[in-house]
Amino acid sequence: MDVQKEEKSLRESMSMNRKEFCEYFGIPYCTVTDWEFGKRSMPDYVFRLMEYKVRAEKSL
Repeated sequence: MDVQKEEKSLRESMSMNRKEFCEYFGIPYCTVTDWEFGKRSMPDYVFRLMEYKVRAEKSL
């Protein structure tokens, strides 16, 4: 799985810019930027937890 592309796709599907996305998940802006540009790798479990949160809140 290409986590960088998946993370960006998730953010765009939520119609959020990077700043809003960071605030929603409580993740530093620099960290998300580094993930999207491939400077750092996001652990797979973090992405799965992010997806889970989005699905859970949509079903409320």
